[in-house]
Amino acid sequence: MSGALSSTVPTADRTWTVGTAPGIFPFFSHGIALFRRPLAFLNSLPERGDLVRIRLGPLRAWMVCHPELVHRMLMDTRTFDKGGPQYDRLRTLMGDGLVTSRQDTHRRQRRLLQPRFHPSRVTASTDLMAEEAAAVCRTWRAGQRVDVSAAMMALTTRVTSRVLLSDTLDEATGAELRECLSAVVRGLFVRTVVPVDAPFRVPTPANRRYRHAVRRLHTVIDTMIAQRRAAAPRDDLLGTLLAAERGDAEGPQITAREVHDHLITLLLTGVETTALCLASAFSLLACHPEAEHRVHTEVDTLLAGRPPRADRLPDLVHTRSVITETLRHAPPGWLFTRVTTRETELAGCRLPRGATVLYSPYLLHHDPASFPDPDRFLPERWLPDRAPAVRQGAMLPFAAGNRKCIGDAFAVTEATVALATIASRVRLRHPPGPVAPPRPAVTLGPRSLVMTCEPRTSLAQDSPKAR
Repeated sequence: MSGALSSTVPTADRTWTVGTAPGIFPFFSHGIALFRRPLAFLNSLPERGDLVRIRLGPLRAWMVCHPELVHRMLMDTRTFDKGGPQYDRLRTLMGDGLVTSRQDTHRRQRRLLQPRFHPSRVTASTDLMAEEAAAVCRTWRAGQRVDVSAAMMALTTRVTSRVLLSDTLDEATGAELRECLSAVVRGLFVRTVVPVDAPFRVPTPANRRYRHAVRRLHTVIDTMIAQRRAAAPRDDLLGTLLAAERGDAEGPQITAREVHDHLITLLLTGVETTALCLASAFSLLACHPEAEHRVHTEVDTLLAGRPPRADRLPDLVHTRSVITETLRHAPPGWLFTRVTTRETELAGCRLPRGATVLYSPYLLHHDPASFPDPDRFLPERWLPDRAPAVRQGAMLPFAAGNRKCIGDAFAVTEATVALATIASRVRLRHPPGPVAPPRPAVTLGPRSLVMTCEPRTSLAQDSPKAR
C-alpha cells in the first residue's frame, strides 16, 4: 500500500476523492507514524483524499477526512457500528458498557441510564459542581506551583462521585482510581494504533504497569459495588444499576457483569475527559490574555464573588465560549474507530463487511474550510452574534446520532461551572519557557500541567495592558 495514488469518485451529490496515506513502516505500517506524531499524521491526510486508506499493523483501514462523510457514517449506526481496534481494546477493559456495546444492545442500555442525565438533574447539580470547584482551589496560595492536571482530575472525580455515586468514593479510593485511570489511558493508545498482541505480551515495565493498573481498576470497581449492595438503596446512577440487577426497575433485568461494565465505563469516560478539557482551557487562557480578561470581567460582573447558580449559566457567554473553543481546539476524544456490519459504499468506495473505519474530531475541528484560522484559539468565534453556521459533521466533540455521548450536557455544565468558579478566584500562569503541546494518548490533553497560582485582586490589575 505504498504510494499515494488517488481516485476521484463522483456520487449523486458531489465528487469525492479517495487516496492512500504515504510512508509505511515495516510490520507496524502507519501505526508507528500515528503513535510518534499523531496530530501531524492526521493533518497530512486530507490532502490525500476525503477517504484515505491506511494500515494499522496487518489491518487495512480507512480514515474519513470530510465532515459530511463522517456525519453520514455516525448517523448510520446499523452499518457503522462501534468496533475496530479501539473498541476491541476497550471491550477487554470496559466490557459491554454503554460506550463499547454493539448497536443491538445499546438502545436498551441507553434507556436505562438516560434519566440520570436529564437536563433537570444536570441543573440540580450545579451548586454541587461549584462547591467542589471552589474547594479544589481554596488552599492555593500566591506563587504556589499547582499540578493543574491532577487538580482537575481530583475535581471531576469528586463531582462524579457526589452527583452520580452519592459520594461512594472516599479520598483514598478516589486517588487510587485516578492513578489507575492515568496508567490505563496511556497504555490503551499504543494498543489501539498497533493492533498486534505480541508486543504487549512481553513483560516490559510499561506492560506490567498497564496490566497492574487494569487489575487494580477492576478491584476498585468491584469493591464499590459490593459496599453499595450491602448498604441501603440510594437514588443515584449506581442505585439505578443495582435496582435493574435486582429486577426492581422498569425494563429488562441486567446482570452483575453489566453493573460492573457500566460503572467502569462511566468512570473511564466521565472523569478524565472533563478534567483534560479544563486543564487545556486553563493552559490556553494563560497563553491568550485577551480571552482570559474577557472571562475574568464576565465572572466578576455577573457573579461578584458568588458561585455560578444554574440560572446564571446562560449569561456566562464568554466562559461557555472558552469551553466550546477548547473542545474544538483540543478535543479530549480525538480519534475513534467504527466497523462495517455489511458491505457498503462510502465516498464511492466499496467497503467490505468488517472493514475498520476511523474518524478524528481533532482533524475535523482543524479543517480550515470549516473553521478559518483553525490553529488559533479564538473563543469569540462561538459568541451568539458571531457563531458560524458550522457545517454538518465539522464540530463533533461528543460524536453524533444515537451514539452521541450520553453525558455531553453534564460535561459541558461541569466544565463551565468549574472554569467560572476557579477563574473568579485565581489566575494560573505558565512557568517561564515554552509551553509543551499535549501528547495524545487514548484521550488528548495535558497530563502533567504545572502552573503558578496568582490570586486575583482587581479588574484593573487583570487588564492585559496592565501586565
